[in-house]
Amino acid sequence: MLRIIPADELPFHPRLRAGMFRDRARQFRERLGWDVPVDAAGWERDPYDAEGPLYVLWERPDGSHGGSARFLPTLGRTMTEDHFLHLTGGVALKSPLIWECTRFCLAPGSDPAEGARVGALLMLGGAELMRRAALTHLLGVFDAPMTAVYRRLGAEPEVLGTAAGVSVGLWSESPRARDRLLRRAALTPEALDAMLDGPAPALAA
Repeated sequence: MLRIIPADELPFHPRLRAGMFRDRARQFRERLGWDVPVDAAGWERDPYDAEGPLYVLWERPDGSHGGSARFLPTLGRTMTEDHFLHLTGGVALKSPLIWECTRFCLAPGSDPAEGARVGALLMLGGAELMRRAALTHLLGVFDAPMTAVYRRLGAEPEVLGTAAGVSVGLWSESPRARDRLLRRAALTPEALDAMLDGPAPALAA
């Protein structure tokens, strides 16, 4: 199931929450070597998890975490503004029509076909947030090689800047990209609507 879960409801999904934060530690610290905090439980959490984000999560049939991404309105505190303004020409991208997407994470051990499908599903979750909140763009911070992955999925961002292996990019609202992602995920629009579980964003105004 593709879930959209506000931060204050995440404790009601303890298995998904634990899996997400542990898989983030495995991806960002162990595999990519990023300098991110990991607690004694093996969870990777940063200050932006305390800013009231929405999480898009793929829940596997057995209830475990398959992938996730974090979304925050850019009118509040964001990772891009705090740490990566040098990749946006020194310009803080703040708008009620733009949300930030970070911590795009896939569970380890997925085969390439499953990983591609889960990646497409997470991006479809982001596209659904854009539709529900009437957004025009998503602003992303991601590992630079992910640009090629997004291109293969059919939703390549406009890269604003790259340094030290990290990129900042913008995704525009695009029905064509949504159609490509639906094909990659082997879903119809009706099947996606039936699969989605979660509220409309409450922070879009």
